[in-house]
Amino acid sequence: MKGQMETHLGTVVIDKEVIATYAGSVAVECFGIVGMAAVNMKDGLVKLLKKDYLTHGINVTIDDENKIIIDFHVIVSYGVSIHTVSDNLIETVKYKVEEFTGMEIEKINIYVEGVRVID
Repeated sequence: MKGQMETHLGTVVIDKEVIATYAGSVAVECFGIVGMAAVNMKDGLVKLLKKDYLTHGINVTIDDENKIIIDFHVIVSYGVSIHTVSDNLIETVKYKVEEFTGMEIEKINIYVEGVRVID
């Protein structure tokens, strides 16, 4: 389902890919996030995605009530508090995506797929 809003001039429809792209760009700016992760289910391998492929580590669902659910598969920096990074990611993405789309976020799930040492 696509997100939509009714205005006095008509209907605005927002594709899930647009939301995923924006959420991914916001996420990689958060402290402690190295990038999005692609998980190869066949091999169980986790791969750090380049900035051009951020949406592959993000799944956006829009429910029947027009609320957004976002799943992030991320790689975090070594030595940071995963709890703190997750809280920061949730608050930042929630605020910015809600402002960007005008839609409400119901839930943000974060799956930490790996850690990387940053030089």
